[in-house]
Amino acid sequence: MSARTRWVSFAAAGVLVLVGASAGHAQDSDAIERGNALFQSLCAPCHGAAIGDDGQPLLPGTSALSIKYRGALPAVLEERTDLTLDALRVYLRQGSFSMPPFRQTEITDTEIGDIAAYLTPP
Repeated sequence: MSARTRWVSFAAAGVLVLVGASAGHAQDSDAIERGNALFQSLCAPCHGAAIGDDGQPLLPGTSALSIKYRGALPAVLEERTDLTLDALRVYLRQGSFSMPPFRQTEITDTEIGDIAAYLTPP
């Protein structure tokens, strides 16, 4: 293989890597956007930063996490950085304390992945 052929091959590979990186970033952005929408509709009503309908300073899920973590971790899920896909899958599929589990017909594994992408972006 000549030096020119190797350079062209190397340049072509570099273009493929750059295109792949852009496509990956676009996929990440799409997953984050979908995850945000899912979080706002499925999670934020209990785990958001808003005041509860009952006038309490925190929503029920946020209040429960505030009691559980006693300041060691943020009670507002959107402020956390440790909620991995595996952790979210366990909480959502099995439930936790007063939080009921979600069935696959209510939220798919792909949607859980999108929420994980939203809560822990690259």
